Amino acid sequence: MADRLKVAIAAGGTAGHINPALALAEELADRGHEVHFYGQPTRLEATLVPQAGFPFSPIDVKGFDRSRPWTLIQALVKMKRAERTLGADFAQSGRPDVAIGFGAYIELPLINWCHSHGVPALVHEQNSVPGLANKTSAGKVRSVCVSLPVAIDAFRDRVSAGTQIIVTGNPVRRSVIEAERSRGRASLGIPEDATMLLVFGGSLGARHLNQVVAGLKEQLLSRDDLYVVHSTGKGEYDSVVEQLALGEQEARRWRVMPYIDNMGEVLAAADLVLSRSGASSVAEIAALAIPSMLVPYPLATADHQTTNARYLVDAGAAVMMADDRIDEPEFAKSLFSLIDEPDRRRAMSDAARGLGQDKAASALADQVESAASLRA
Repeated sequence: MADRLKVAIAAGGTAGHINPALALAEELADRGHEVHFYGQPTRLEATLVPQAGFPFSPIDVKGFDRSRPWTLIQALVKMKRAERTLGADFAQSGRPDVAIGFGAYIELPLINWCHSHGVPALVHEQNSVPGLANKTSAGKVRSVCVSLPVAIDAFRDRVSAGTQIIVTGNPVRRSVIEAERSRGRASLGIPEDATMLLVFGGSLGARHLNQVVAGLKEQLLSRDDLYVVHSTGKGEYDSVVEQLALGEQEARRWRVMPYIDNMGEVLAAADLVLSRSGASSVAEIAALAIPSMLVPYPLATADHQTTNARYLVDAGAAVMMADDRIDEPEFAKSLFSLIDEPDRRRAMSDAARGLGQDKAASALADQVESAASLRA
């Protein structure tokens, strides 16, 4: 094992940034390292990080609106102030041996401070289309770690001569990796020998997917051994319940919920997933090797959800259907083909397992230790 390291992590804004950072933190803590998070006091990280048992220090940053260039001045002022806050914290508690940012604006003061004080740093990019924060930081770090090979090209012209660009995968939390099918089935009341379809659209763009799936109710429930677990998104729950109008017997095989708290267990219980293709969803589906049918959110920046989906599709672990085609008969035909062909699903599961996504946290932790070994 490497010497005990003090690792600073900056991650924030959305669960898609925070959960991979927490997955890395779990792996680093298991290796005996000390992990400290930095984030904004009013964002999701201020809740999720302490809940996971890791120390958290608030720093205040502000992004800027590229359509209003004058907001850059305030953003830069706050950035410099945040760097001073970090410097004061490190002076009191000791500087980190290594730092890593996960792509939100909150990483910029940490990466800048480390760059100017000789502390090795890395960034991790979860998405197939990198964000501005990571592209800005890329020239100041030892390693740029990406989830998908397709993201490599976006960094080639932004890194320094000594910077590595490495595919590590997107880390997934232990609660997902270690989830068990039998425990998930028991929590849902679904028989072990039944077929379970899990449907979720995420908080964005769930409406169209929800409506189409609800419209297939009669065909889905005509399969006696099929159970549907349907997470609608909080804003869509009431309308989906109204559209489905499930009878008492039907509701036993079609569970509707606004949100899934125990995603690991529910995913592990599934035989097939129908979902959008956000970076975290793709990582979790791949880590548990669940066959999937992916419908990319059509308004995602640079259509990155389609690129995310291709990672699984090209490996033979998923099929993909464009959102503007899911009202067509081909969508239902493709979905029912997957439901009715367990051998095909087994082959897709084997293909997903071959991607090694369940080892992403370990691969990223290796890179953190490697960068720290080069510190002055």
